[in-house]
Amino acid sequence: MKPKIFIDGREGTTGLQIFERLDNRNDVELLLIDESERKETEARKRFINEADIVFLCLPDAAAREAVSMIENSKTRVIDASTAHRTSPGWVYGLPELSKEQRKNIASAKRVANPGCHATGIIAMVYPIVLLGIMPHNYPLTCFSLTGYSGGGKSMIGAYNDEKTPEMHAPRMYGLDLKHKHLPEIMYVTGLTRLPLFCPVVDDYYSGIAVTITLRNDTLTGILTASDILDTLTNYYTGERFITVAPELGKGTLESNWGADTNDMELTVSGNDESTIVTARFDNLGKGASGAAVQNMNIMLGISEEEGLGK
Repeated sequence: MKPKIFIDGREGTTGLQIFERLDNRNDVELLLIDESERKETEARKRFINEADIVFLCLPDAAAREAVSMIENSKTRVIDASTAHRTSPGWVYGLPELSKEQRKNIASAKRVANPGCHATGIIAMVYPIVLLGIMPHNYPLTCFSLTGYSGGGKSMIGAYNDEKTPEMHAPRMYGLDLKHKHLPEIMYVTGLTRLPLFCPVVDDYYSGIAVTITLRNDTLTGILTASDILDTLTNYYTGERFITVAPELGKGTLESNWGADTNDMELTVSGNDESTIVTARFDNLGKGASGAAVQNMNIMLGISEEEGLGK
């Protein structure tokens, strides 16, 4: 019997992409709510409780409400909102962090899908904190260049149909330095000092390049950029969706690398004194819907790659 899947919030950018990744698969059954009922509480509740796995592609308050509708021990949840990423009882949905993390996702009832910026930062920082290279109180500085699709339907509509002159250039935002992904970054990596993080949105559709900056003499041990490259390469050896560029970065790095895939590439650049590490991936793929489908595959005990080919 095929597992039943319901996408609550299928009309949004992430929900639509999850639907497109699942629509042609013959190993799951998609439960489709009628357009006239999609905002009706009782109809949603019925579909949520019928499903084996529910994707929540909703604002935070609506995601919390949806979880409260579950009245059985069968329905499992993958929440793409920010609502539960630091909540007890929820497993953070980045399986590449460790073998234990992957096992936890496989058996979880509740999985919080990571944020796009957080996915890149955590993938770079988690290993070097875990291995004792970066102290927990490290003054981390990071920035991110992303396509406008990460802003959802309203931003996509603005860039496509209502573009103003300033939107032709990269635009910094989150200037209060309190970006909504910072709590999950600290929660998952164990950092105790709030990172300085400033994202930039640019006039292209999808793709993201997230960069952390490091002074090597503030890390534990005598390290160079090459040492950090070796550390990350060893940590992610054998992973399908996260790979590390084999040499130090040279030339340029385009931020739309990996578009339409669930892949992430880490590139280490720098020298003996200073290092930057950059994670590049599709903000709608590994940064959202692709990651959600990967987590679903793990929870169902099937190949992580199913439905995630280019």
